[in-house]
Amino acid sequence: MLYHEGQSLLYKPKPLDVEAVLSFWRQTKRILTSRLTDRNYNKVRMAFANTSWSEENFSCSICLDVFNSPVNTPCGHNFCRACITTFWDDKVQCKCPVCNKLFHTRPDLRVNTLLSEMAAQIRTSVRVKDQPCVEPGEVPCDICTGTQLKAVKSCLMCLTSYCHTHLEPHQRVAGLKKHRLVEPMDRLEDRMCKKHDRLLELFCQTDQVCVCLLCMTDHKSHPVVPLQEEYEVKLGKVESEVQQMIQERQRKIKELKDKVKRIKADAEREITDGVQVLNALISYIEKQRDDFNQTVQDKLKSTEKQAEGLIKELEQEIEDLTNRRLVVKQLSHTEDHLHFLQSFRSLKDPPPTRDWTTVEVHPPSYVGTLRRSLDQLEETLNMEIKKLRGAELRVQQYEVDVTLDPDTAHHCLILSEDGKQVSCRGLFLCIQNNSKRFTLSCVVTRQSFSSGRFYFEVQVKDLTGWWLGVARESINRKSCNKCTPGEGCWVIEFNNDKLVFKGEPTVSLPMRAKLQKVGVFVDYDEGLVYFYDVGARVHIYSATGCTFGEPLYPILSPGSHGGKDSALMIISPVNQTD
Repeated sequence: MLYHEGQSLLYKPKPLDVEAVLSFWRQTKRILTSRLTDRNYNKVRMAFANTSWSEENFSCSICLDVFNSPVNTPCGHNFCRACITTFWDDKVQCKCPVCNKLFHTRPDLRVNTLLSEMAAQIRTSVRVKDQPCVEPGEVPCDICTGTQLKAVKSCLMCLTSYCHTHLEPHQRVAGLKKHRLVEPMDRLEDRMCKKHDRLLELFCQTDQVCVCLLCMTDHKSHPVVPLQEEYEVKLGKVESEVQQMIQERQRKIKELKDKVKRIKADAEREITDGVQVLNALISYIEKQRDDFNQTVQDKLKSTEKQAEGLIKELEQEIEDLTNRRLVVKQLSHTEDHLHFLQSFRSLKDPPPTRDWTTVEVHPPSYVGTLRRSLDQLEETLNMEIKKLRGAELRVQQYEVDVTLDPDTAHHCLILSEDGKQVSCRGLFLCIQNNSKRFTLSCVVTRQSFSSGRFYFEVQVKDLTGWWLGVARESINRKSCNKCTPGEGCWVIEFNNDKLVFKGEPTVSLPMRAKLQKVGVFVDYDEGLVYFYDVGARVHIYSATGCTFGEPLYPILSPGSHGGKDSALMIISPVNQTD
């Protein structure tokens, strides 16, 4: 309660039950003076928890807070040393703030040991109240009873987690200071060896398990290291692997961005070239249209002019006949017969006229006009197509001389001595197996390519089924069965009169006629595989945006037909034509 006496307005604490306080202090002192263990510490905590004293009973009358370094005045009242000293510094005379007792000289203040210890316990209790309670997913303090507080540390020696309050002995007691404290951990019992009930402190690198010191007898010949050392090794390895993966993906991102730039540049160049050609064709078509319109107009004008001439001639004859009729009419009114007969002599012979019964205006003939325009257009288109085909045929300048590698051929394939021909006989040959040999009916060349451009042609005439293209060096030669880009293979396949690119998914390709010879062009750096019908001189299919990353080998398969198909698949020289 607050009261006013003199010039002091101070908080008056509740009167203390001195006997109860002394009894509690004596009990606490006995515990504090004994060897402090976890059990003794819990006794102190429990004893204090069972008292009815609150923060209010141990508060300074001046600052209204729990005593901090409490001292006694001669009149028996207690204050914080700093509070009473400051209070008296502002006064002329030294008075007790509670009872107003006047001291002629400043009293010699003495520390109240009992009250100091009690206030310290109160402050500890207050801090406990201020600590956060444990939330779901957080580690609780194992010592707290009732409302559990959040643990701030776990002790690997005690196998116990502590809040701020219960961690205090580990920060003060010499023996407990040596304990290893870590960030709060749940299920500390999992850190104990199930066999020996000892802390798991070591790691066996052979068996890759955590062990205790007593487990060493079972791992005598194994390399065993402290957990921290293995942790640092594994953490460093993981960090290195993650960093490497990040760098690989960053390089891949850069590679993809660079490829997109190149593809975009190629597309823009293709658009420019295509637009130029198509605009030229459009201009030519418009010219042909104008020429066609002009031709039809000229014929129409000629016919109209002819008709106009005939009309004028007819109009002239009509005018002459009209004049003759007027003269006859005038003569018909005269009674001078001599004059009539003399004039009639000049009217007897009519003016010369044409026989109009056979005169006609025939419509102009447009037959062939449009056809001739279309023929000229077709000729122009053929010239442009020939230019484009000429550009396609320029890939032939990258021809490479390749021969088939017999060490990679499937057992049912037979190769010619020069390595240019392969056929399937359907019989397994008794030849030595090796890691390079395919279990699929195919064979690759001796030569590989890791950069630049290359081109080769393969004759497939008379074969009822085949596939060919290029493959990575690392292609699985023992279980490859899809032959798709995902397996490191870019091929086209002919089977059952159908032509496809073996992608994911498969791409059906049009066929004008049965293929005789196929050309394969590869631009390694641009990631392009181009298939070409050499006989028809037309493009078949282009696989773009390919990622090779390792040597490429031309790969051929004449099919597998159980001896029914003995036609040859031939790597033929390029016949370069314009």
